[in-house]
Amino acid sequence: MRIGIIIGRIGGVDGVALETEKWIDILKKIGHEVFIMSGEFESWQMDYEHDYLFPALSFFSAEAEWEQRKAFFEPDKDPTPLLDHVEKWSDVIAQEMLKWVNDKKIDMLLSENASALPCQLSMGVAIKKLILKTGLPIVTHDHDFHWERGERYVSVHKEINDYVDNNFPLLLPNVKHAVINTFGVETFKNRFNIDATLVPNVMDFNRVYGVPTPENKFFLKDLGITDDEIALLQVTRIVRRKGIETAISLIDKLDDKKLKLVITGNNNDDENKEYYNELIDQIHDLNLSNQIVWAADKVLDHKDLSDVYAHGRAATYFSTYEGFGNAFVETILAKKPIFVNNYKPVYMQDIGNKGFETVMIEDGVLTTESIQQMSDIIYNPKRCLEIGEYNFTIGKKYFSYEVLEEKLSSLFQL
Repeated sequence: MRIGIIIGRIGGVDGVALETEKWIDILKKIGHEVFIMSGEFESWQMDYEHDYLFPALSFFSAEAEWEQRKAFFEPDKDPTPLLDHVEKWSDVIAQEMLKWVNDKKIDMLLSENASALPCQLSMGVAIKKLILKTGLPIVTHDHDFHWERGERYVSVHKEINDYVDNNFPLLLPNVKHAVINTFGVETFKNRFNIDATLVPNVMDFNRVYGVPTPENKFFLKDLGITDDEIALLQVTRIVRRKGIETAISLIDKLDDKKLKLVITGNNNDDENKEYYNELIDQIHDLNLSNQIVWAADKVLDHKDLSDVYAHGRAATYFSTYEGFGNAFVETILAKKPIFVNNYKPVYMQDIGNKGFETVMIEDGVLTTESIQQMSDIIYNPKRCLEIGEYNFTIGKKYFSYEVLEEKLSSLFQL
């Protein structure tokens, strides 16, 4: 089949983009031809026969930013101009999508979170219009939903909230919903009486990952970390739900100047750098400036996150909320120990119940006992290796490409 993927951005390190790349690998492996329409191709070698850059789909396009501001952050007294704009602009986007679908002779579509989360209003509405006009079958890969994000996608205007509810997620007869956690399956059943398909996020457990190589041997040195120091890894973007303040507190409580926390992500998705500035204040107040390493610029210089994991001792992952938790499985793939918060609504029922050996905390609270358990692992390299091997075996069983291939073979059938 000729499968057309519509996505806001691809080639970066956010969870949706990373998981989409894996789906592309598997879809090609099982014989499909894949075409991509995206608002951004970040670090992606474009193949112009199959990849189409459509900047209007970018989350950072002027229209998308304006819509978000007027819908959720700085609403006008009258919501009508915004709703009229979304209707008209989504018509323009849908028309371009239709031309692309016809030009590439697309048989089936895949919407990557664009039909689930209203982070790009006109894009999501345009996809709905495209499906209504063409009747094409579509799989919507739903990573998370607006009702899971607290007040983020709640407007002061009932009209806008109703509009969001009517368009996100995409509820049409020829839609197959793929969700990334059990909570998503339960939500679709309870809210819409729809049977969604659970497709967990996966990693390629057959590839060499997170191991030292001649190319990455200076990675830590380039960050100013010496051979006798120990790097803990926070391999996430800088957004509030990642719980980075807890990882910084851990460094403080372990009270060892040889410990460094390497934060790999950027703060591009942190509204007004509000959370980032709070972290800066925390680091200043705790006098940890020499132990917290901002590594986003250096990470961009490396092929992928494998180089980051290669020289870290363990990973911190104290998120409060995740749709799944790519960084958890990534750490397992790299055979590194992980310290985790029991993040909602996923961790225990989709990952933590599989038998992984971790140090888990509740509600972001570092207890004396949990800090000691983490310390016992950090300062015992042999124990780190044992935990890494043990968790790798479990990860391969539940979150491998083989699991994904079985799921996609079923979903992408006409």
